[in-house]
Amino acid sequence: MTIPESKTVTPQTSPASQTASAASASDPASTTPQRQLYSHAITQSPEFLSFQVDFAVCLKELKEYFDMIIAGNYQTPDQLLSHVDALIRPGRTTKDSFEMLHSLRAVDDSVYAHSLNVAMIARMIGKWLKFPAEDLKTLTLCGLLHDIGKTLIPEDLLNKRGRLTDDEYDLLCQHAQFGKDLLANLPLDTCVKTAAYMHHERCDGSGYPRHATAEDIDDYANIIAIADVYDAMTAARTYRAAFCPFQVIAEFEKDGLQKYKPKFILTFLEHVASAYQNNRVLLSDSRAANIVLLNRSHLSQPLVQLDNGECIDLSRSELSINSLL
Repeated sequence: MTIPESKTVTPQTSPASQTASAASASDPASTTPQRQLYSHAITQSPEFLSFQVDFAVCLKELKEYFDMIIAGNYQTPDQLLSHVDALIRPGRTTKDSFEMLHSLRAVDDSVYAHSLNVAMIARMIGKWLKFPAEDLKTLTLCGLLHDIGKTLIPEDLLNKRGRLTDDEYDLLCQHAQFGKDLLANLPLDTCVKTAAYMHHERCDGSGYPRHATAEDIDDYANIIAIADVYDAMTAARTYRAAFCPFQVIAEFEKDGLQKYKPKFILTFLEHVASAYQNNRVLLSDSRAANIVLLNRSHLSQPLVQLDNGECIDLSRSELSINSLL
């Protein structure tokens, strides 16, 4: 997977315009009328509107927390963590949580929104792994602060459209070191500081800043890496539409076991895929189908049933899932 190491970055502003341009440059499935109607239904639901308000509160608190750290006025994040926890309510399914995060793309795709998304996804992974309550708090804080170093990167670089120069890319990569430096002297769990520094490391040594390998990468940092990549790939870019969950799963399946610790990546992929069991999807040939059975060996290629009753095993077909419906 090349997303984290690419020298093309996405502007952190104007996501609505990004979605429009990306859709025109990518497959038509990204803007199907059925999907638009489905997304509209989500954003008009009372639960989403409540989620949107709670998300905005957390976003404001996160920005204030970043500002305090940068100014040297550190305070404990207990209130912020409790509000993030409230966003993942016990009665809300994995699918509900992901769909609402995806539907917020048109609201904000800033460093702060991305950090909050990563924190929520990481917290869900921690719950699937049955982390104790205190460890969940630590993991959530890892997600919230993993990109704090980007606040020291010039905005015009973060917001640049198109390909970065080598020098610009090198500067962007320094956000990991900047994050480590900002957090170094604060009374935070070591895992939080390590996640800010190592969330772009990969188990096969292909990451940065140290090209660390599996035995040297902290578990929390590896979980944040997975959440970070998932959130980035499911966001629309100026040069592409947002990937649907099964497209992201397919990318992870290509080399995920080499880049991420198997226990974490397999747990993540199995839960994401299972969340969409029985979901309606659009195939690469523009036919609609229902997912009827997951393929545990190839989670991105389930057994699907067309509207005419025909079943297709995508693992034995050249077809793939282009979009959720």
